[in-house]
Amino acid sequence: MSERPGDRAAAIYRALRQAIIEQALAPGAKLPEDAIGEKFGASRTIVRRALSQLAADGLVDLRPNRGAAVATPSWEEAHDTFEARLAMERLVVSRLVGNLTKDQVRKLNEHVVAEERTQGQSEPRSIRLATEFHLLLAEMTGSPVLLRYVTELGLRCGLILALYARPHSSDCAISEHREIIEALVAGDEARAIAVMDQHLHAVTSRALITQRSAKGRDIQDILAMYAEPNVSKSGSKRRA
Repeated sequence: MSERPGDRAAAIYRALRQAIIEQALAPGAKLPEDAIGEKFGASRTIVRRALSQLAADGLVDLRPNRGAAVATPSWEEAHDTFEARLAMERLVVSRLVGNLTKDQVRKLNEHVVAEERTQGQSEPRSIRLATEFHLLLAEMTGSPVLLRYVTELGLRCGLILALYARPHSSDCAISEHREIIEALVAGDEARAIAVMDQHLHAVTSRALITQRSAKGRDIQDILAMYAEPNVSKSGSKRRA
């Protein structure tokens, strides 16, 4: 059975999203529909659908007559973005404190173990796992609204750090992730919020007002690392 256009758009969305989170695609990087379509064997219509979803997530800017590009948050946006994220994550902590199930605690601890195993091995994977820890917490609240806004703000913060942060400084502190889990399990709301505040303030303090140079790599070379095995890498047969 042939793959549906919606499945192909979802695969492109996942690949681009991961490449952006891992900073393989830098802020401002152009996302040409034809090159992406060729890599995934998809029409421009399908590629446009994936880019529109990424734009809704705040990861991509759709520029009239200039095509799509990875979003480039301004320094003026940075302060408000971090402040909004701090407020949302405090709310997440308040919802979860003393209410985590055994299965949720297990998943959080497994995630931190994965972070520890990756530390020093793969900076892009470490960046992604650090972000996903916070998204996992938001998901565990059971609130689609909290998950949506924490996801958008967390990813937006990642773009800001990619632009302005000191090199190699975007990793979240794994030990603080463990402290957050411990405080949530213990039902200590004040401690959980204090650790989360300290954690996010540390991330914020890494940002500098100096833009980092973009990585000048070809988008097809980048996407070759992120395309799923079942997605065709040939552009000879595009699907409508």
